[in-house]
Amino acid sequence: MHTKAATVDPVLSSPSLRIDNWWLAPLSIGSGFAIFIVYSTWAAFQNAHFLYEGGGAYYLSPFYSPDLIAAFGDFFPAWLPSWIPHSPAFLILWAPAGFRTTCYYYRKAYYRAYVSNPVACSVRAHDRKYIGEAKFPLILQNLHRYFFYLAVIFIFILSYDAVIAYMFADGFGIGLGSLVLTANVIFLSNYTFGCHSFRHLIGGNLNCFTCDAGSKTRYKMWKGVSVLNRNHQFWAWMSLFMVGFSDLYVRLCSMGVWTDIRFF
Repeated sequence: MHTKAATVDPVLSSPSLRIDNWWLAPLSIGSGFAIFIVYSTWAAFQNAHFLYEGGGAYYLSPFYSPDLIAAFGDFFPAWLPSWIPHSPAFLILWAPAGFRTTCYYYRKAYYRAYVSNPVACSVRAHDRKYIGEAKFPLILQNLHRYFFYLAVIFIFILSYDAVIAYMFADGFGIGLGSLVLTANVIFLSNYTFGCHSFRHLIGGNLNCFTCDAGSKTRYKMWKGVSVLNRNHQFWAWMSLFMVGFSDLYVRLCSMGVWTDIRFF
């Protein structure tokens, strides 16, 4: 029987039976994460151009929602050192960031992209001492189910922002920004409610799906969540892109670089 010779993979310099360009996936994933992390961190430090009110519109960046400054004023104490960012975004982003960081899909993605553990199927892991998520700090990944509850709260907050985006100064209207913020909520909702934790919350601890009316209802809900869960990777990336683009759209409109299109 003919057997293909082992090749040396370009990342770990170790023998591998993979002859395809398997390293493209972790490279692209790592690059995508890096771009989003750099941009979102930069945007959070800016503390400016997160609100667009031109043409009677009201578009709020999801990075700065809810608008803590409008609600509570400048609540940062004067004695706080200047090198500490006085941006409300840092008081907001930790919750959705925690939800994504501990997400089951994202764990697999950044484990492969950044620590090569494992870097790809049938490729030797870089760190053979990996023993799972039973000890600190990886045991903190179990907080994912609690971050899910916080993420749901933000879905309602961003949904409110999307509704307000249709309330122009002269009445109901539809702008490109309205559609962008609405699409952001849709993608985030599909990602959040397709979460493994939500699927377990609905269908877990049930030994019988058809024993009573309550079990049947939960079973139907579980199947609905499972539809979203099958494409969890897709929703994870689309929601990540959309939340970043939503901030970028509001920011550039606020800066006068882009002009919001009013359809109605």
